[in-house]
Amino acid sequence: MASMGDPVVLIYDEQCAAYAASGHPERPQRVLSSAARLREQTKISFEWHAPRLAPREAILRAHRLAHHDAVATQKHAFDEDTPSHEGIYHHALRAAGGAMDAMTHATGGKKAFSLLRPPGHHATPERAMGFCYFNSMGIAVLEAVHQKGLRVAVFDFDVHHGNGTEEMLLGCPETLFVSVHQSPCYPGTGLVHHPPNARNYPIRPHTKAKDHRKALLRALEDVHAFQPDLVGVSAGFDAYRLDPLAQASLEVEDYLWIGEQVALLPCPAFAILEGGYSEDLGQLVEAFLLGWSISTGEHMDPQGSNLQPTMKTR
Repeated sequence: MASMGDPVVLIYDEQCAAYAASGHPERPQRVLSSAARLREQTKISFEWHAPRLAPREAILRAHRLAHHDAVATQKHAFDEDTPSHEGIYHHALRAAGGAMDAMTHATGGKKAFSLLRPPGHHATPERAMGFCYFNSMGIAVLEAVHQKGLRVAVFDFDVHHGNGTEEMLLGCPETLFVSVHQSPCYPGTGLVHHPPNARNYPIRPHTKAKDHRKALLRALEDVHAFQPDLVGVSAGFDAYRLDPLAQASLEVEDYLWIGEQVALLPCPAFAILEGGYSEDLGQLVEAFLLGWSISTGEHMDPQGSNLQPTMKTR
């Protein structure tokens, strides 16, 4: 079937799969299998682009110099979840550069998704943690604010709270951070709103998908009320019911619905991959991008797009 809707800029480089730690859930196959699935599907039209490396000045706008230097040189693990891989500095620069590129494409009127690793939303200005080294979303948002003079909202639907992005943007009046995430869950933050510009919507483990959607809509109401020039979407797919790192209830069709909601935002948007550790990640990414690319505000049937979850139990 021919592709439908607006083309999506897909930022990807298989070099991001060149590092791994045995048994670690943030593994290369996440992006390799997702990219393969997106190349095979025919519903969405993509423009494939390789990312640049984020420049040092963009990193230092978001992170302390000591943290930048640690990611560049440190040989031991940052914490039990965040190893120091060979070449991780350049992998993290590439992921941050992909987010910046996605932001730039969005300001030019295109929908753009960065399919790269490592993720970034747990990295704080001075610490790598939770599989994250540089905060790609924070870096891209601060670039948009300081270099382009834009008012930017971040919508984070990863099942884990984006503590690093929140800390990085807190108090910056040109930004809004909103997050819907499981609690209790790693990293244990995001329990309350943090004025003036961070709003959190924690949900309990095993929350039904319909109630999860209600929380997402409340968060999106905040985004609309902020009247941003641009929205950055931290797209984590670990609120899926089969994800091994959380206890949420979303299905494939819920991610298609999230994509539809992003399409209804009142301004341009870009999205970057954060979490998502199930074998179905590629299907979830495809569903989200399908909803985003062809939404007219009406519900679409995911069954017509060969979006079928892997049937298994934990």
